[in-house]
Amino acid sequence: MTRFGKHPDRDATDLGAEALLGAVADAGIDARVIEAAYCGHVFQGMVMGQRILAQVGLAGLPLSNVENACSSGATAIREASLAVRAGEHDVVVAVGAEHLTSQFRGALTPDPSDPEAAVGATMPGVYAMRARRYMEEFGMTREQLALIPVKNKMNATLNPLAHFHSSITVEDVLESRAIADPLRLHDCSPVTDGAAAVIVMSDSAAKKYANGRAVRLAASTLRSGSVDVEPTSMTFEPLTRDTAQDAYEKAGIGPEDVDFCEVHDCFSIAEVLRVEGLGLFPQGEYPGAVERGEANIGGRLPVNPSGGLLGKGHPLGGTGVAQVVELVRQLRGESGDRQIEGARVGLAHCRGGKAVGIEGAACTVQVLIR
Repeated sequence: MTRFGKHPDRDATDLGAEALLGAVADAGIDARVIEAAYCGHVFQGMVMGQRILAQVGLAGLPLSNVENACSSGATAIREASLAVRAGEHDVVVAVGAEHLTSQFRGALTPDPSDPEAAVGATMPGVYAMRARRYMEEFGMTREQLALIPVKNKMNATLNPLAHFHSSITVEDVLESRAIADPLRLHDCSPVTDGAAAVIVMSDSAAKKYANGRAVRLAASTLRSGSVDVEPTSMTFEPLTRDTAQDAYEKAGIGPEDVDFCEVHDCFSIAEVLRVEGLGLFPQGEYPGAVERGEANIGGRLPVNPSGGLLGKGHPLGGTGVAQVVELVRQLRGESGDRQIEGARVGLAHCRGGKAVGIEGAACTVQVLIR
């Protein structure tokens, strides 16, 4: 994983190449054993992956570029795992890269064809309404919601590759610039540049190359949202629930077996909705659990120990891959000051995109077991 943040002197190709070479070095392999590649990105133009491979001397490999909104990088991992499970390849690399600051000066703009966004239903507006509805239904206070960016940015101070390295207080959150009431600046993930990469191997390749350092990808699931045929809940995500259930079934575990997780906290309220949708906390109870410290690194079930999107940053295509990098490092015991003791099962959730008439564009869940 590269350092996430603003990189005015670099581009997505350069960042992706750094991440790929870092993954190769971490795996301890000769790059020439890689048989295929998948590259997740959203706004980087044609043949992004080919540009990365050419820069590191791997041009000529079978390569697919993957665009699936914020889940692009996570979907690239799923495609890599499917290729390995099918027996097509033994060693595959999945890269996610994005240079957002060269594409957007502020918030991401919606597709011009989206009539809902044209009348104000942008992502900040939608999540602001979801936050208000959650407060109404479950009594969450504005201070409780503010504790989520406080937690995640504190975790980010322990992550040398995170976008932000300054802790904040509840007062800092409540006094920051209004974005879409009740959400304020610190409730929103930043515009970030960055890249991440992982090597996916078959069992036989792992025995040959991994020297006992491999972490098992027990499940990698993907769903897209169903058509909204009637008004749906703003405080619960069936898409997250269904994708997680697929992952739990494939991995042979339940939510009670998860030791820690990385979830798609594009906004503070999103962490609440996703953690509860994953079945990790009962609906309506996560804000209180955060207030009690249960989601802290030393708590009952740490959430976003990397800093999450709010603290680590959100370079779209790089996000889902970076979540898996964090899981691997935690499960290997390589996370330094943010290490979760005794972690054995980690879960990564990534969800993104918006299309008229469906609940959400894409949702992935990865389960890794040491």
